[in-house]
Amino acid sequence: MSTSNPDTRASLLVKLRDSKDIDAWEDFTLIYTPVIHRAASKMGLQSADADNVVQEVLLAISKSIDQWLDRTERTGFRPWLFRIARNKTLDLLTRKATRPLMKPGEASSFEWSQVAQHESEIATQFEFEYQWELFTRAAAEVRESAAESTWQAFWLTAVEQQPIDIVAKKLGVREGMVYLSRCRIMERIRKLVQQWEGT
Repeated sequence: MSTSNPDTRASLLVKLRDSKDIDAWEDFTLIYTPVIHRAASKMGLQSADADNVVQEVLLAISKSIDQWLDRTERTGFRPWLFRIARNKTLDLLTRKATRPLMKPGEASSFEWSQVAQHESEIATQFEFEYQWELFTRAAAEVRESAAESTWQAFWLTAVEQQPIDIVAKKLGVREGMVYLSRCRIMERIRKLVQQWEGT
């Protein structure tokens, strides 16, 4: 995502109408490529096939973003995107060329019942992956301007879940400074994510 002047999600989606807006498409693919890839993998695709799904989903989005934006009543963007990703994944799973050749009597490694059974779990995971992408991008931007000890106080306690007292000893600061540093970094990340989300 552009670090100099990040777009809100809503404004980024509008910019996708222009297929020649390289910056908008780059921002979009940086966020959603890993999300789509991991969702496809969780539905049973190998990495190369998941890469194909990513390309097909991006192509489908480029062809239909206008229609989605012009609907007066529309679903949220991520549920719409997930539905496209799911459908493209299922399409790929049904193509004989992507299935390994099986010997007679050998069971398929993929069961269709698994898709229905785990679809809501995959949708939840899709949302989690999206939120994680935003977090990691915001965290990387915040880290560039944070003092190293402040960043370490945040990372060790909030991400690595190390106890406050142990982190304070490692960094040679009071526990209150660890709390304060963690809160400051978390707030900066939260604000940046909200800015990108347009909330």
